[in-house]
Amino acid sequence: MTYNILHIDSSPLGDNSVSRKFTAKVLEGLKAKHPDATVTIRDFGKDPLPHLSGTVIGAFFTPSDKHTDIQAEAIKASEQAVAELAAADAIVIGVPMWNFGIPSALKAWIDHVVRAGKTFRYGPNGPEGLLAPGKKVIVVLSSGGIYSTGPLAGIEHQASYMKPALAFLGLKDVTLIRAEGVAMGPDAVKAAMQSAEAQVNEVLQNVA
Repeated sequence: MTYNILHIDSSPLGDNSVSRKFTAKVLEGLKAKHPDATVTIRDFGKDPLPHLSGTVIGAFFTPSDKHTDIQAEAIKASEQAVAELAAADAIVIGVPMWNFGIPSALKAWIDHVVRAGKTFRYGPNGPEGLLAPGKKVIVVLSSGGIYSTGPLAGIEHQASYMKPALAFLGLKDVTLIRAEGVAMGPDAVKAAMQSAEAQVNEVLQNVA
């Protein structure tokens, strides 16, 4: 059976991106474990999904056999994003911090894949994720300051957003890799990169 990896980057900074550096290392490690893996790459820093429109939202709540031609065309990007997520065995997501949260391009992807009746439903006890269990998610977080602990922890809406959003869909096997403090001077950058490198190595040792 083919092992499918979905690799998502959301930084537009190219080679200057810290999150991209470590998602690439994670992907390299996963491919070493699964040489025949199929890799789907979505680079929302270069090619973002459109933010949701009224037409797309209307299509979400209209049965597919009732879609107008305009709705059917408008919903294609969302349908593809959901299909890629559903097919993935491992998901690698690069998440730089922008103004205490995630880039809007990544939020647009989340808006396209959080779909009632597709990736979650409301049951008698509340929302239930509909994605198949067993998917491994590795989220690489980067930030200029230190937000995981200390005085800025209360305005961290990066990990605190991503983990619940993924869990809502049934993706609960989520590992975070942090490269934080990368705008705090050379010593902090060096420490952040060394720490993130060690975290990547540890994750890859433990992932199947």
